[in-house]
Amino acid sequence: MEHRDAPRALLRRPPRHPFGTWPWRSAAYLSTGVVGGVLACAALLVLLLTSLLLVGIPLLLAGGVALGGVERLRLRLVDRVPAPDPHRVPAAPGLGAWARTRAGERATWRELAYALLLATVLWILDALVLAVAVGAPAGLLAGPVLLAVDGEETKLLKTVLVTSYPAAFTGAAVGLLALLVLGHPLSLYAAGRGALARALLTPGERDGLGEVIASRARLVDAFEAERRRIERDLHDGAQHRLVALSMTLGLARLDAPPDGPLAGRLARAQEEAGQVLAELRELIHGIHPQVLADYGLGPALADAADRSAVPVDTDLDGLPRLPTAVESAAYFTGREALANVDRHSGASRVRLTGRHDGRVLVLTVEDDGRGGADPAGGSGLTGLADRLAVLDGTLTITSPPGGPTVLRVEIPCRVSSASSSPRTASSSARG
Repeated sequence: MEHRDAPRALLRRPPRHPFGTWPWRSAAYLSTGVVGGVLACAALLVLLLTSLLLVGIPLLLAGGVALGGVERLRLRLVDRVPAPDPHRVPAAPGLGAWARTRAGERATWRELAYALLLATVLWILDALVLAVAVGAPAGLLAGPVLLAVDGEETKLLKTVLVTSYPAAFTGAAVGLLALLVLGHPLSLYAAGRGALARALLTPGERDGLGEVIASRARLVDAFEAERRRIERDLHDGAQHRLVALSMTLGLARLDAPPDGPLAGRLARAQEEAGQVLAELRELIHGIHPQVLADYGLGPALADAADRSAVPVDTDLDGLPRLPTAVESAAYFTGREALANVDRHSGASRVRLTGRHDGRVLVLTVEDDGRGGADPAGGSGLTGLADRLAVLDGTLTITSPPGGPTVLRVEIPCRVSSASSSPRTASSSARG
């Protein structure tokens, strides 16, 4: 059975570990690490000595990306699981798009940090471990061979290592035993080095989650853009055509005999066109209300409160203009909450409040109804909670039996006071 890495093989069969392939794989990993570290150190020294470090930052980034790719391949020596590439595919072809994408990724800067660490510290540690775990035992094993070789270049080694054949063979036995015993810590050190490289050079759970959240946020933005396009097309296209149709029918009624059957049919057709126009306007308002796009969240929620069948007290003063996705999510959550109050709560009054402290938008809807609301019971708020989660927002509902029911929305959204333009939404009680 092939184990994933050296520690698992060592734990399963410790006595057989030195006779397996993992010590050799570990030695190969550390040896190639020493070579890569020396080359990285030489490249860094060249940049420092030629005063090109500042202008050479793009070269360092590119070199870090290249070294990261090589290191992820080298990890297969100490870990059989392939190391995934953390980089995104550039949105456009060309070197410029590639460079912009790489410079904006955390993975690129982690690869640069690993390259600097390898060039300054890691390769030296690798060399020391190899010298102790492999070099010294190999020197003792070579004792008998050194005695058999004549030459001036071997005199010093003979004097230091061995002086006679009995001592040489004794040293060789000690070297062989040391090589077998030191195979365990050698493999463990190489596995630790590989774990460090994998932690710096591969995407972690946080990176993967961040990419998922970012992709979901992009989908929300695309959905909002498509929603606004549909609203604009309906407003500028179908609605205008229906208005023109209604006017044409009205003009036709003027030309028709007032007491004839044609006038009646034209009147009914004009009435139907008017009803379709009213329904279309409500549909457009539901897709993306124009007041939300023109004036922001406060006036849009105040308008939704005016349309509510249950009287609503609003407190929305001072809400600034917020990002489109935040305003849209907060608006539709508040509107759905008011619709639920009308349909399910039996409330006689609702209070709608909104605040933004520069960091977090807080929206609260409180009613004096019967309580006992269950968000999972088909209230329509579950999908809105998922939508808020894309923006790192939360939706909480407190609804004990007998009431009151309090819905609270929190969406992190930093807006500087200098850039925000607060608009006052009228605070009123409808009754």
